[in-house]
Amino acid sequence: MENYKFKVSDLDLYYGEFQALNKINMSIKSHQITAFIGPSGCGKSTFIKTLNRMNDLIPGVTINGEVLLDGEDIYASRQDIITLRKRVGMVFQKPNPFPMSIYDNITYGPRTHGVKQRSKLDEIVERSLRQAAIWDEVKDRLKKNALGLSGGQQQRLCIARALAVEPEVLLMDEPTSALDPISTMKIEELAGELKKDYTIIMVTHNMQQAGRISDNTAFFLNGEVIEFDETVNIFNHPKDERTENYITGRFG
Repeated sequence: MENYKFKVSDLDLYYGEFQALNKINMSIKSHQITAFIGPSGCGKSTFIKTLNRMNDLIPGVTINGEVLLDGEDIYASRQDIITLRKRVGMVFQKPNPFPMSIYDNITYGPRTHGVKQRSKLDEIVERSLRQAAIWDEVKDRLKKNALGLSGGQQQRLCIARALAVEPEVLLMDEPTSALDPISTMKIEELAGELKKDYTIIMVTHNMQQAGRISDNTAFFLNGEVIEFDETVNIFNHPKDERTENYITGRFG
C-alpha cells in the first residue's frame, strides 16, 4: 500500500472574489521530496500554505475541499492549529531568524510547547543544528545574535529552528531563491538527507533544482495543477503540452 502523508481533494481557495486555487487533487507521499513548479503567481505558494493553514491568517480567504494529513481533515473544526503547525513546519523564501541568539532561536519553539529543562533544550539545540548541517559552524557562538550569520547560514538556522519541534513534514517555500550557489547546494544536499526522517514539500522557481532533488513534481498554472507525476516523467515525458512548454522554456 502506498504511504501518503497528505491527500488533497477538490481544494478551492478564494481571496475575496478571486479564485487562486481551482480543484486541486493531489496525494503526497511520505519520506519523499515533492516539488511545486510553475510561473510566478500560479498558486504554488498559496497551495503550500494550505497544508499548515497559514492562509487562515489572511483576511477574506475562503477554502473549500478536503486536506487530509494522515487521514485527518486539517480543516475540521476540532483541529488544533498549534498542534498542526508543530507537525507541519515551514521554511520561508527569505531567511527570517529572530533577532536573538542562535540558541534562543532554536529553543523558541520547544519552550512554547512546554520544554523547560536546560539539559533537554541543550540536546534539542545540538540535534537540530546537526540535522541542519550547521552545528560545526556555530557551536562556539550559540549565544551570539543569529542576525550575524551569513544568508546561507541563516537559512540553515531557520531549517534547524523548524526541526527543533520535531515536525513530520517540512514545507519549504523557495528556500534557496535568496542564496548564492554554494549555500543553495548545501540546502539541496540537506533536503536529500532530511527526507529519511521527514516528508519535504518544496516550492521552487529553479527547474534544475526540482530535477536534481525531488522525487515527484507538480506543475501549476493559473491556480490549477496541470500535471503531477514522478519528477523523471515530468521532465522527460510530460503528458501535457503546457508542461512541456514550461519546462523547455517556451513560456514562464
